[in-house]
Amino acid sequence: MSGASGPLTLGTGGHIDHGKTALVRALTGRDTDRLPAERERGISIELGYARLDLPSGRRLSVVDVPGHERFVRTMVAGATGVDLFLLTVAADDGVMPQTREHWTVLQALGVERGVVAITKADVADPAPAAEEARALTGAGLRAVACSARTGAGLDELRAALDAAAAQAPSRAQRAGPAVLHVDRSFSVRGAGTVVTGTLWSGELGSGETVDLLPSGRRARIRGLQVHDRAVERAAAGQRVAVNLTGVDRDAVARGDVLATPGAGIAAAWIIDAALDLRVVPPGGRVHVHHGTRESPARIVALGEDLWQIRARAPLLARAGDRLVIRASSPPDTLGGGIVVEPGARRHGAGADVVARLRRARAGEPVAEPGPEPDAEPVAAGPPPLTTAALALEQRLREAGHEPPSEAELGDLAVELPALRAAGRAVRVGRSMYAHPEALDAVRERAVAIIDAEGGLTLARLRDELGTSRRYAQALLEHLDAARVTLRLPDDRRVLRRSARG
Repeated sequence: MSGASGPLTLGTGGHIDHGKTALVRALTGRDTDRLPAERERGISIELGYARLDLPSGRRLSVVDVPGHERFVRTMVAGATGVDLFLLTVAADDGVMPQTREHWTVLQALGVERGVVAITKADVADPAPAAEEARALTGAGLRAVACSARTGAGLDELRAALDAAAAQAPSRAQRAGPAVLHVDRSFSVRGAGTVVTGTLWSGELGSGETVDLLPSGRRARIRGLQVHDRAVERAAAGQRVAVNLTGVDRDAVARGDVLATPGAGIAAAWIIDAALDLRVVPPGGRVHVHHGTRESPARIVALGEDLWQIRARAPLLARAGDRLVIRASSPPDTLGGGIVVEPGARRHGAGADVVARLRRARAGEPVAEPGPEPDAEPVAAGPPPLTTAALALEQRLREAGHEPPSEAELGDLAVELPALRAAGRAVRVGRSMYAHPEALDAVRERAVAIIDAEGGLTLARLRDELGTSRRYAQALLEHLDAARVTLRLPDDRRVLRRSARG
């Protein structure tokens, strides 16, 4: 099927320092490292976005992902919506661990078309790296030697991307409801709440009504932008910024879904899926990634390549969606697969189960099975968060790396159990509470310091965060308890061996 027209999203991939961001800047004129910490340290931490104009006149949305091993979760969130890839391999380094892991992620997501860029071709012979890349990806992919510094090979790379895009089917060619997995949520003065993401399917139009999932809240689209340009309608395959009315900033977060009412998406804790895995960890304990959301889970073999995923946090999946499965300790991408039945009932293996899921996979109608006679009852999951719980979440977001105590939260503290059950509040120490996104940010900054300086002290973290000793100590102790850092006799912290992957 040719994708000669229609929107497409291009995702980068590759090891840290292999020049993804520099190459995107050379191709698009835009620096996708927007955070001060990224520019100061010279590494990508968050997802970056740009627009790429190709020689044919076609325009691609670009998602630039971090290459560091500690940010693979962020890479997966950015990759779950791309239509083709730009995999970078440095000429002076060759294929490295994150090259392999990013390639595994792309395969798990079914992203088959793209180009390999042999970067830094001005500092080393690109031929050995190109041979390693072909051994990893297969001989059919085109590899282009180039240099972001000198500009050599960039025209050839644009032409190769143009040719790959011409063969990639656009999501806009498939019918279906609008579904956008949110990767950013923020407020704009005078405009209100804005969410961004890659539109997986369908179209969005200004003035239309949409559902926010899993909360079930309804909002209206005030305006749309594609690459900073206002549009009346946006189509699948595009990066979209959606200005919403009728919903507060704190009511929507990364991992949520914006969808056409009646899109048929519901929170699911149990999913039957077809998975292709290199290895299965003891006990089947994994992390499952879907869209921009992830959850710890246990996987249970059903027979053949079929598995049941029993997640600790709800996923917002439809049949046919792609999943990525990762091990948590040591962190590694194990593979992925396709959702066969979202919202499945708990059951075990059996020939009848395999036969039924085969039919479901083929799109044939199947009868819904009952639970196993001896199966544990499965709760329907926590109810939608109340207005007070959402207010508490906003309070934790605003607190950032200075987590308030239960006493400081006052009447809102009664909502802590619900917020913690939803995975949107974490206890720090005995009585402090933080938003998980704030803790993720602290972890990333702590890891970056240890990588650069060999260790981390309380005073160094305090100064890095611009906070007090009280908060820095609580955060360090949380990292110790989470087995990210190890406290040495001289009170310095280093990374635990398991955290190094």
